[in-house]
Amino acid sequence: MALFPHLRLVLAVLLVCAWNLTLADTPTITITDSSPIQSQFQYVEDASGQADVSDVMALPDSQWQLIPDGSANFGITKSPYWLRLSINNQTPMNLNLIAALDYSQLDDVVFYVFMGKKQIHTFATGDTRPFYPREVDHPNMQLRFNLEAEQTKTLYIRIQTNGSMILPFQIWRENNYFAATAKEQKLHFFYYGCLTVIILINLAVFLTLREKLYLYYALAIAGYLLFFTSILGYSFQHLYPQSPTIHGRALLVSMPILAFFSVLFCREFLKTKSHSPKLDLTLRALLYFEIFNFFSALLFGYNTAIMISAISAFFFFSILFAAGPITWMTGSRAGAFFTIAWSPLTIGVLATAGRSVGFFPENFVTQYAMQIGSGLEAFILTLALADRLYREREEKIQAQSDSLRKEKARHEAHNKLTDAMLHDPITQLPNRNQFEWVVNQQLERDPNGHYIVGVARVTRIDEVNRTLGLTRSERLLDRIAKKMTELATQLPGIHSVYDSVGREEWVYQLSGDCFGILINANDIGDQFSHLDKLLKRLSEPVLMDSLAIELHPKFGAASYPVHGDNAALLIRNAHVGMEIAPHGRQEAGVYSPDYDIYSESRLTLMSDLREALLQNQTQLYYQPKACLIDGDIIGLEALIRWHHPERGWVYPNDFIPLAEETGVITQLTRWAFERAISDLASLLGDYPKLNVSINISARDLDSGGLNELIKSSLNRHNVKAERLIVELTETAVMENPKNGLVVLKELTDSGLRVSIDDFGSGYSSLSYLKELPATEIKLDRSLVMDICTSDSARIIVETTINMAHSLGYKLVAEGVEDEDTARLLKHMGCDYLQGYWLCRPIPLTELTQWLTSQQAILKS
Repeated sequence: MALFPHLRLVLAVLLVCAWNLTLADTPTITITDSSPIQSQFQYVEDASGQADVSDVMALPDSQWQLIPDGSANFGITKSPYWLRLSINNQTPMNLNLIAALDYSQLDDVVFYVFMGKKQIHTFATGDTRPFYPREVDHPNMQLRFNLEAEQTKTLYIRIQTNGSMILPFQIWRENNYFAATAKEQKLHFFYYGCLTVIILINLAVFLTLREKLYLYYALAIAGYLLFFTSILGYSFQHLYPQSPTIHGRALLVSMPILAFFSVLFCREFLKTKSHSPKLDLTLRALLYFEIFNFFSALLFGYNTAIMISAISAFFFFSILFAAGPITWMTGSRAGAFFTIAWSPLTIGVLATAGRSVGFFPENFVTQYAMQIGSGLEAFILTLALADRLYREREEKIQAQSDSLRKEKARHEAHNKLTDAMLHDPITQLPNRNQFEWVVNQQLERDPNGHYIVGVARVTRIDEVNRTLGLTRSERLLDRIAKKMTELATQLPGIHSVYDSVGREEWVYQLSGDCFGILINANDIGDQFSHLDKLLKRLSEPVLMDSLAIELHPKFGAASYPVHGDNAALLIRNAHVGMEIAPHGRQEAGVYSPDYDIYSESRLTLMSDLREALLQNQTQLYYQPKACLIDGDIIGLEALIRWHHPERGWVYPNDFIPLAEETGVITQLTRWAFERAISDLASLLGDYPKLNVSINISARDLDSGGLNELIKSSLNRHNVKAERLIVELTETAVMENPKNGLVVLKELTDSGLRVSIDDFGSGYSSLSYLKELPATEIKLDRSLVMDICTSDSARIIVETTINMAHSLGYKLVAEGVEDEDTARLLKHMGCDYLQGYWLCRPIPLTELTQWLTSQQAILKS
């Protein structure tokens, strides 16, 4: 009896060895790092269908066959298949894993999990069971399990299905699986979203046009949507998870619905009744068969219904594949579209069928071939419907056009009479009355718009008339009118109307030698270069009777609503603008009340300014300029102020432009130099570092004698030339570059310094700026004010500072209004600053006190 315990021990050891040998022959997936897991498994077919897990575990290794890539397709079979594999965790961490059979059409799947010989978990699923509970909320068959470090588990999986035995098996890390599944589902729902949009668009067209073609197409696409959501398991998951029977029938029902409405669409789209009566008869027979298929899917047994559905699918795809070429050969444009559209769907169906029976391998193309094909088919047929809709609308539009043309012919006599009243008899251009009516109508129609009234006057018409005679003068006017019309058609934003006989009109003849146009300023913005180019072309000589006649045209413009709110006022102001020499780079003179020579207020104001200069009633205010390096106040900018005895304070913006236009600016500049140099001389004793900046204009550069005036004043007050800085804008110099550079060179040769004011607010030209004999650049406040809150503004200012330093200039920042801006400018390397944070412009009487008490601010 004592031998039996020893015998039992030996048998136990032998059984453990046999088990270990069995594990050794089971394909083991070893996980050693974070790289993707290479899945593999062994399988065996259970032909009897009666084996349980213990029977399968007892099978010899020779009966198991290896699938090294983890994916198998056994075609249509009723036999259950068993899979086995082991997973070994060689990492130092616990792993959450998912074993996934990524095919939703498996009827019954049971997962068995063993650790050693002990069965630790069993999970049954499949689309013949209720969807929930599932260990992973997904239509495919999946098992969740974990592996501790250095742990091995073995999986046995029993699979049985009435359909195709497609087994794409993969072991996933849990986080990787959900990331990959999320990407896949995005593609699925993008596809479903596209189909839904196509359905909604076609339903909208149907409700608008009441054409059943679009309803049939929407319902056919809805059939595709139902079919794919059923076959991929999403409808089972979300709509009836506890009803696997409904799930099976929904898939069967989706096919006849898809086919029925596709056939209806095909008949309507291809117009088979007229193009091919035999084909139409075949399609009608197919409709009846699909009705039978629909009821068989609801009433017959599952296997019988599957067989009928398969027969239906064969005839459905075959007949519709042939329908396109048949109607195409009859000359139908729709037949070509249908053939092209149905081809990718047919290829997709063949690929899917080949995958189901095991003829094609399991891969992305065969898995999604039918979805790709149906998507292409839907897209192409949508284009075809759009083409059809476009052609039908074109035919209706053409019919309406013919009706309108007949209606217009009945009013031709009336239109001719109206045309004679509203057009010039020589040029046939609409006259001033018509122009005023068009402008006023447009302003009433768009009161919040922005428009420009432009006028052009040919100044030599009277001379031509006296020299060449009335007949040739009229011929010249007619040629000018045609040229203006040709150029106007090329102008962006030009406003045109059609007259009573359908002619489009752009240009209007306001008088014998004056023409007008209306422009939508919102369409051209600030880009006037195209307009300038056309105006220059209009200024070119006109050839007539071998004579090149110079026209000498003048151009003017007025803007709505700034310069007027009605046509008469805008035309008047455009004429005033025509009399103004162009200011800036535009060819046309733009109206400005500041330059209105017919303004009584303007003429009186300039007379008062001359009197104020003679009576020494103008004043200079000074705005200090500080050095950001040491905090010293190193300069002052002299600013003119004028207190009118009747009008009170007159802003510089109100009288400086008028002074430049009338020439009073030269008198004003001479007064400013004399007063500023005198004030500087009184300050230098206590503040020897100070300099003073005085602004000059383009008129000052052209007036002559400026250099001698400054030298005389400096000598008289015993002030050195380097204490005086002349400020001017870059655009002022660019009005007459050649003369301006000469004058500036003379000033700098005498010791004065030159500063470029308002840099960055105009046409900053680096190629021209480098030629100016300047030592200082003043950065316009519009660039400085946002540098603490705007990254782009800060980058622009910092780049400008670096550029100025590289060119040898000092840089002054204007308009500094807070300490944060000042500190940031100092950090950027800016040299000087001025602005309200430092000090507002103040008169000389207050300046001395400020210099004494406030200079310590920047040194703190």
